[in-house]
Amino acid sequence: MKKIKKIITLVLIAFFFSNCLFPKTALAITIKQEEDMAREFMRVVLKHYELIKDPMLVTYLNQVGQKIVTAAPSDSFKYKFHLIKQNTYNAFASPAGNIFLNSGLFEALDNEDELAGILAHEIAHAQCRHISQRIERSSKMNLLTLAGIAAGIFLGMGGSATAASAITVGSMATNQTIALAYSREDEMQADQIGLNYLTAAGYRGQGLLTALKKIRSKQWFGSKQIPTYLMTHPASEARIAYIDTWIQAHRQNTKQQSIKIKTDNYNFSRARTRVAAMYGDMDIALINFKAAIHKNPDNPMARYGYGLILDRTGARKEAISQLKKALEKHTFDPYVLTDLGRVYFLDGQNANALNALKGAAAIASDNPGTFFYLGRASTELGDLKGAQTAFESVLKLDPDYADAYYFSGQAFSKQGKPGAAHYNLGIFYEKTTQFKNAVFHLEKALHMAVIPSKKEEIEERLKKVRRAQAHAKREAHKKK
Repeated sequence: MKKIKKIITLVLIAFFFSNCLFPKTALAITIKQEEDMAREFMRVVLKHYELIKDPMLVTYLNQVGQKIVTAAPSDSFKYKFHLIKQNTYNAFASPAGNIFLNSGLFEALDNEDELAGILAHEIAHAQCRHISQRIERSSKMNLLTLAGIAAGIFLGMGGSATAASAITVGSMATNQTIALAYSREDEMQADQIGLNYLTAAGYRGQGLLTALKKIRSKQWFGSKQIPTYLMTHPASEARIAYIDTWIQAHRQNTKQQSIKIKTDNYNFSRARTRVAAMYGDMDIALINFKAAIHKNPDNPMARYGYGLILDRTGARKEAISQLKKALEKHTFDPYVLTDLGRVYFLDGQNANALNALKGAAAIASDNPGTFFYLGRASTELGDLKGAQTAFESVLKLDPDYADAYYFSGQAFSKQGKPGAAHYNLGIFYEKTTQFKNAVFHLEKALHMAVIPSKKEEIEERLKKVRRAQAHAKREAHKKK
């Protein structure tokens, strides 16, 4: 009997992997079409929700995600992991390898294994082209339209259906809309393959099981209260039973695999603390972190979270005190040091801010937030060249850090370099979609430019901005 079970298991695994690696129905969609659908999917996400662009959180989420991607077969797309500011339990994948996680679900997780479990499942969906296949099967409509509808389904189906209903009403019949959501077979395949990716990356399969149980525990009475995740990722009870059975059957192998990576729950705890304190409900966070300190005054994460939430309330001197206490047990944590420097700066203590931020930059040179506030503090202290160097470091690390262009422009202006000031301000306004201001500053920069290659670069940017401006006007006219 055991041999028969083993043979059946191997056959199922072979079927799932062959179907994932060579999905017949997905082959008709080209890579370019899938990338176009991904852009439309992202457009809908950004229209309805805010992405958290916090460097520490984005870096951490992508580090965990990339560990799993590395353990998966090579793919045509570069995977990116995004955190949505939304206090609900949800996670989903778009075409072309964009993986989304809601801040509410992140905050509910207890360790990195659980986070990795959710990400591995979504990576498997993307690798198997599940959403792309479903869009293609429903291709009576334009692929980009269907991609937008699919985004609405994954964003809002269930407890908060605003996004989904706004997109789907009048666009598709109900049965066609449902056809874009995952099937039970999709879910079982994503669980099977995701668990293999997960354990190959050195994480415990138990993480996916406990994460799924947490999501299920949020299901109350009434369909409007069912978490979005359960509506778009069906058959939770069957999935829980299957995952549990899989873990039992692979217990020895997963123990050996988990030696590969020692899960760093300090980094997870710091990231989750930051999500709750900076992007969660302010009143709830204040109560929770106060209670955590009362329960354990020596808990550095409780102190860190309390410091961050106090900063949000404007009680900056007390916030500084709490952040210092958080550093007592982790003196060389560059992220906590950066937050201390940032709060010092916001409290007008620029010399203290400079010292804390320089310390953070010396420990870790990969956080654009560190250099951004280092530039701000240097500007206030009159060190304009130091400020410019700091802002250049920000933009090397993150070319889309819009505020760095703005304050870099200010620093150039104070140094008597109007051409560079206009150029940086033009990029700031371009990135913040204030196209009229962008054109004004880029035209000024073009007039002052001397080097031919710089003139060409500004001219090309101006063309791009004017096209975006014209498109924005057309879209605004359509809405009238």
